[in-house]
Amino acid sequence: MSLPLVYHDDYSPPLPPGHRFPMEKFRLLRDHLVTLGMTTDAALLRPSLCRRDILTLAHDADYVARYCSGEMGRDELRRLGLPWSPELAQRTVRAVGGSLLAAEQALQHGLACHLAGGTHHAHRDHASGFCIFNDLAVIALYLLESGLVGRVLIFDCDVHQGDGTARILENVPDAVTVSLHCEKNFPTRKAHSDWDIPLPPGMGDEAYLQVVHDTLNYLLPIYQPDLVLYDAGVDVHRDDALGLLSLTDAGLAARDSAVLDHCLGRDIPVVGLIGGGYDKDRALLARRHATLHVSAHSAWQRHGLG
Repeated sequence: MSLPLVYHDDYSPPLPPGHRFPMEKFRLLRDHLVTLGMTTDAALLRPSLCRRDILTLAHDADYVARYCSGEMGRDELRRLGLPWSPELAQRTVRAVGGSLLAAEQALQHGLACHLAGGTHHAHRDHASGFCIFNDLAVIALYLLESGLVGRVLIFDCDVHQGDGTARILENVPDAVTVSLHCEKNFPTRKAHSDWDIPLPPGMGDEAYLQVVHDTLNYLLPIYQPDLVLYDAGVDVHRDDALGLLSLTDAGLAARDSAVLDHCLGRDIPVVGLIGGGYDKDRALLARRHATLHVSAHSAWQRHGLG
């Protein structure tokens, strides 16, 4: 079998013209992976909508209901940064289902990737930074409560701190939150992850990769998680509109390969989620995100999975 990849046509609903969130990147990412010959549209795994009782493991039930029914106030939507629409609401719930499906596939096969996910700024009772529901926290809580894993480690390499994830899971000892982020970036008020690793602006490939290797060499033997959730944000790239780090294309690929090899080399299943990435050239951004899936495809073969 081939590397499990999860996607749904709901993932790129229309936004108002000129909106800065690159919603079409998910569709373009799918198109790029098909063009590369890594998959076919028919081979992609299509997720169901995430059940409401699973969403409310991580989120306040009233908040979930208000968002899904379009009853959020103007200030709440301003904090989110996205306008409400029925299509976006369905996309949001579907995408959490996609991350959950990818995690289940990773537990079964050792590795799987979502063509979305990594919405780490969503908090228990409010949205923030383009993030509505926190798929990382939902996955962790669902898998722990269902007994499918005994411990999960979230390795968040988005350029922004995973503040929502940290706050939702702060009292869950078997959900270990690790955030490598630029120290001078959104959010202004940082949360407290189990392991916060703030990085100086301008850090390039060599220094960044050393931090990745050192962190995983230290933490994976300590925690020995049953699953790693890898948020592979590409906003660490030197050309990203919202990032302040300076990784190159080669640096991104080396990072993704390193994370996957650290986990798979210890027989720890890992699920890849794409996280943040911002560029006016949406096709270029999609190719940047595809670094994760190309690296995962190589790791799948290198480690003899399937």
